[in-house]
Formats: sequence, structure tokens, C-alpha cells
Amino acid sequence: MPEQLPVALVTGASSGMGREIARDLSRTHHVIAVGRDRVRLGEVAAETGATAWDCDITDSQRLGERIATLSRLDVLVHAAAIAHSLGVAQATESDWETHFAVNVTAPATITRLTLPLLRTSQGTIVFIGSGASTKPVPGSAVYSASKHALRAVADVLRIDEEPNRVRVATVAPGQTDTAMLRSTIPAEQYSPEQYIKPESVAAAVRFVVDAPADVQLTDIAVRPRQEISRL
Repeated sequence: MPEQLPVALVTGASSGMGREIARDLSRTHHVIAVGRDRVRLGEVAAETGATAWDCDITDSQRLGERIATLSRLDVLVHAAAIAHSLGVAQATESDWETHFAVNVTAPATITRLTLPLLRTSQGTIVFIGSGASTKPVPGSAVYSASKHALRAVADVLRIDEEPNRVRVATVAPGQTDTAMLRSTIPAEQYSPEQYIKPESVAAAVRFVVDAPADVQLTDIAVRPRQEISRL
């Protein structure tokens, strides 16, 4: 790993927003790209020079072992997430557990494991939230609840880490053209041109990471140019 470059760890880096964030940050950082799809993660690594960690973010033991090998970390981006359209009437206990494990517990755990390094570097943590982290999404109680919870994690962490000068931001995109969004919308109703490009979310993350040292940008809402909904 190039010692002269700042280091950024990006989860969900094998596809969608995470992949574009990893690509963008690789221009100025050595990126550690974390994802479950080994083939696509390898493609990202080959393109960007990133270090690929192919593992599930809920595997805290494996991630902890890898994080323990790091000597530096400047940026942590939590882009991995799952989303299924489930209301309270449909969702099982397993649905709730899985969404919270991936969308809330894993980011919180990875943050805990990396905090000593981020405190040393006075680094930046970026949580990729959602429009669903500020307002409820009809028919999607489970995902909305998990994103509300993630927002709470970020907001409290920002206060707790203020003495250590660790910056904490939530970047909350509206509907973005990713495989995750495609899985929730019938193909005949899907119009990619309506949605935010993943590259635009990466640009917002870049804006947060490049903020001057005297400020932190705490909450960035990224909306489609023409609103699809008012969430």
C-alpha cells in the first residue's frame, strides 16, 4: 500500500454508488474496496489500483482481522446496503434482522473497529443515507426504519467524536440508478434518465472529503434535477 497517499476504505465497492465512490477517491487516495462480488471487485481493483477485500460486511471477525493490519486510515465510506420493499404487514423477523444487520449494525461495527486510526488522522466518515432517512417511504417500513437508524448513528457519532476532530457526514441520495433500485421497480416502469447517476453521488462524497480543515459538512441531500417524489 503506498504510504504517501491517504487511505480510504469504501464498503459496497463492487457495484453502484460504492463502485463510483471508490473510482473517484482513487484519484487521490489509496482505496480499500470492500464487497462481496469477487469478480466485480477485482475489476474495480484492476482499474483503480485499489486493495480488494472480498468479504461480507456483517463478518465482523474477518473484517476486524483485516482492519488490524492497517497502519493508516483517513476516510471511511459506508456505501453497502440492502433494500426490499416491505411493510410491517409483510416483513418477517428475519427481514428486520437482515436489514438492520447490513444497514445499521455493520456500519457501526466497522466504524468502531476503525475509530483509533480515524482519530489519529482526524479523518472523515461518510454514511450513505437515503431520502428514506429523513421521511417515511410508503410500503417500505423496514428499509426506511434502517435508514432512520443509520442517520441517528451518524448524528450521535458526530457529537461523540467532536473532541477527536473526526468529521462525520451523511450523504443522502434520492433514487439513484443502481441495481438495488432496479430490483425494487418493475422493469416496464424503470426510466434510468429520471434517476441520479451513481457518479453524481460520488461527486457529493468527494465534496465532503475535500472540505477545508476548519469545517465539516454534516448533511448533504442529493436530489434528482426533476423530483420523482418529495421524499
